[in-house]
Amino acid sequence: MLILDTPPEERFDRIVQFAAAEFDVPIALLSLVDENRQWFKSRVGLDACQTARDISFCGHAISQSGLFVVEDALLDMRFADNPMVTAAPFVRFYAGAPLQLASGGSVGTVCLIDTQARSFDAIDRAILASLRDLVLDELERRAQAV
Repeated sequence: MLILDTPPEERFDRIVQFAAAEFDVPIALLSLVDENRQWFKSRVGLDACQTARDISFCGHAISQSGLFVVEDALLDMRFADNPMVTAAPFVRFYAGAPLQLASGGSVGTVCLIDTQARSFDAIDRAILASLRDLVLDELERRAQAV
């Protein structure tokens, strides 16, 4: 993917900043996933530029056709002992919208992370899906320009 490991871009940063503010979460990311890692094209509230794919929530999210939501990671056996849950950044809540390109395949997510468990209703899901669609529009525009 042409966007992997590229410098930050304002168009993506604005979307991620809006997501963090709209959902009042400490962490929001535009995460791109390859075979071994998740890399953050844009991020709010997280210093790391990437993490291993095998501990990533986004690695699970991209295998879904719709939104992937974990309202309380401590109560979810897939994540309860995950180092991102048991240590910094202390993920309790995760919501990820997979980035499924028209050309096929999921390449990453627009995701929200909170250190507190929380619910995620239908309106929240619709807003996150709309933000994902904005990112997809930008990715498709970029692909057509190449």
